[in-house]
Formats: sequence, structure tokens, C-alpha cells
Amino acid sequence: MQASDLPRAIAAARATAAALGLRVDDAVILQKSNRIAVRLLPCDVLARVAYVARQASAEFEIEIARQLTATASPVAALAANVEPRAYVRDGFVITLWAYYEPISSQEVAPAEYAQALERLHVGLRLISVTAPHFTDRVAEAQRLVATPVDTPELPDAERDLLSNTLQRMRNAIGDRGTTEQLLHGEPHPGNLLRTKDGLLFIDWETCCRGPVEFDIVHAPEEIRAHYPNADQTLLRQCHLLMLAMIITWRWERDDQLPNGRQLGKEWFDQMRQALAREA
Repeated sequence: MQASDLPRAIAAARATAAALGLRVDDAVILQKSNRIAVRLLPCDVLARVAYVARQASAEFEIEIARQLTATASPVAALAANVEPRAYVRDGFVITLWAYYEPISSQEVAPAEYAQALERLHVGLRLISVTAPHFTDRVAEAQRLVATPVDTPELPDAERDLLSNTLQRMRNAIGDRGTTEQLLHGEPHPGNLLRTKDGLLFIDWETCCRGPVEFDIVHAPEEIRAHYPNADQTLLRQCHLLMLAMIITWRWERDDQLPNGRQLGKEWFDQMRQALAREA
């Protein structure tokens, strides 16, 4: 989200909550990227605010979270005592969630992380939503790589490497014919909260269908040994595909992830090393 729009976005979140009968005396920004996360006080509700163009994505997230909560899956809950939906105000779409106070900065143990992700996958198999296939996201990465106007600073050699890796891994994974299901899409540590209620996953806009290995590789590498019955070859292929995708997002012209370009360069090094090991 553009810095110039932050005051209006925060005001839209505050006004939306107040109109629903929630007391809002203060608002604290917790996260900024393509949308913002704002803690509203003293009602202690987390508002996620994006441009209204993302309304469909916000509604998609709400429905997934609503259904997963009913399965007792490890997910952050929607705000209590308000209608669970996407609210539109002043050019923004706002969703309201429970706020969880972090209980520790300690790293999550790999076994605990793997168990939470496995429980999440069980819950995802129980719900019914229409979600894109993971290859739809791959296709979007391929489009960006093939369109220099959208990735103008991506060097030619890296563009070729990304293009080849995306296509090869997409084909290799598809050829395996592995069982697929609904996935989180990006269950990395940034989308995991440690709370008094245990580990909880957040952010559902990347939810898609595919093999569980595609989710597993977004988590720290150490958890792979603790996730039961994961296909090790498929994990390596999904890891390469995931790296190629997230590198592509970091070279997108309008990418707003803080320090994103530096992360993209570090991930390029990781991808080259992984490709060398596969050779």
C-alpha cells in the first residue's frame, strides 16, 4: 500500500469498526505490504485493510477462515460479535479478526510446526471452497518473467533461469500425478502466530489446490523430516518451484515487500545452489 494512502486506510478501518459498535481510541500499524494490518484499541481487534480492488480476495479469505474455524483447525479466528464479511469504505476493503498477543519470540520447534501444518491440512480437506490450482500461480509468475515491462530490473540471464526453472518444475510436478488437496499456499513463518492457544495460521489469499509438498516447502526446511509421508523427490521439486516463484514476486515492478529486492537476490543464490545439487 502506498504510504500516502495509509492515513485514509487507517481512518477507514477505525470508522468501520466504530460503525459496528466497537470502541476505537487508537490504531497501531503492525504490518505493511500490499495491505496493512492494524490493531484497533481498546476493542483489541485486528483490521486488515487493502485497496477495494482486492475485495474478492478478502471475501475468499473470510469464507476459508469461517469454515476452518468450524473444524477446530489451527487458524486465527475472525473478530467476535461482528458479521464475518468484507467491509468496503472510502476505496478500501476491511476485514476484522481476533487479535492475538504474541507469547514468545522463541523459534518454533520443527516438530511442533509440522504437527500444526498437518492439522491444518486435515482441516482443509474437510471444507468446501472453490480455489485456484497452484499452477495458476505458477502461470502468473511465468507471465511476469516473460513481460519485461512488469519486471523491468530483472537481468536477462536471471530472467532465462527463472523461466526455465518455472517451466521444468511445473512439468515435473505435474507429471508425478500426486494426490492433491486444498492448501494454505504460503504457510511460512510470517503467516504463523505463536499464541496462548497454540500455533495459528493466518492469511488465506494464496489458498490453492495442489500436493501438500507445495505447502511444506514454504515452511522452514527443518520441518520436512517431521511431516509424515512426504514425498522427498516432490519436496525438492516444489522447493525449486517455490524459490523461482517468490524470486519473481520480488522483481515485480510494484512489489512493496520491505527489503524485497535484497531477499530476491539471496533466494537466487539458494535456487542456484539447489539446482546444482539436482544436476
